[in-house]
Amino acid sequence: MKDYLIDTHCHIQLIDDTTEDNTSKLWHKDPEITLQSVINSAAEQKVNILMAIGCNLTDSLLAVKVANKYPNIYASVGIHPHEATAFRKDFELNKSKFEQLIKNEKVKAIGECGLDYFYNYSNKADQIEVFEFQLSMAEKYNLPVVFHVRQAFNDLWPILEKYQNIRGVLHSFTDNMDNLNEALKRGLYIGVNGIVTFAKDDSQLSVYRAVPIKNLLIETDSPYLTPVPYRGKINQPRNVRIITKFVANLLDTREEEIVDQTTQNAINLFNF
Repeated sequence: MKDYLIDTHCHIQLIDDTTEDNTSKLWHKDPEITLQSVINSAAEQKVNILMAIGCNLTDSLLAVKVANKYPNIYASVGIHPHEATAFRKDFELNKSKFEQLIKNEKVKAIGECGLDYFYNYSNKADQIEVFEFQLSMAEKYNLPVVFHVRQAFNDLWPILEKYQNIRGVLHSFTDNMDNLNEALKRGLYIGVNGIVTFAKDDSQLSVYRAVPIKNLLIETDSPYLTPVPYRGKINQPRNVRIITKFVANLLDTREEEIVDQTTQNAINLFNF
């Protein structure tokens, strides 16, 4: 029986970053926050393992560096769909740099990567090409994928058909029952974060209730998506505990069962 939790998706590698990255700037709004303080406060809530998720080459390198420094932090290296056009500007060199990062022993996944047709910060052709490159890397290195998919599931499913044995998690899933069922058919995990605590649409809550706990992962996406009752504050990995309690109530299941199953799910997927 597992008695600790795992934050399967956070961006803590940017806490001590001095660039003008938007995530860094959000962390820096609270001068009391340091990487060590975040790790310590997570441990107080028995959130013992943290997955630092990369969104571009620089960010992924930071995630790997942080993971190498702390035994309870692991990294996922990825190119977010918003970053696809920039990544393609020097595609061959960037692909080589990306593959070198994957070879670090603390790297446990590829992503976050995928398709985002809501913002379209990168054009669709670039998004698809960069996404397919990352799927090929997941295949080559037998790593799971952390998917970011927004208003693009109609393109996602046919793309996945081209690859063998792709496994992973749909990060921050907020879509409909049809796409949930498609994901479950493929054995994918569903990443649930603070959104579940402030979702007001009954149909959305019904989708969350339909996720089998054997397919459930808990994440924060910190510093974003802070759960109730801390809306307006910077999100931290410690809030996995709050999300877990909420999900247990939503599913009318003992909290201990959610802790045990979601922790084991994360271990199974990411090979911690």
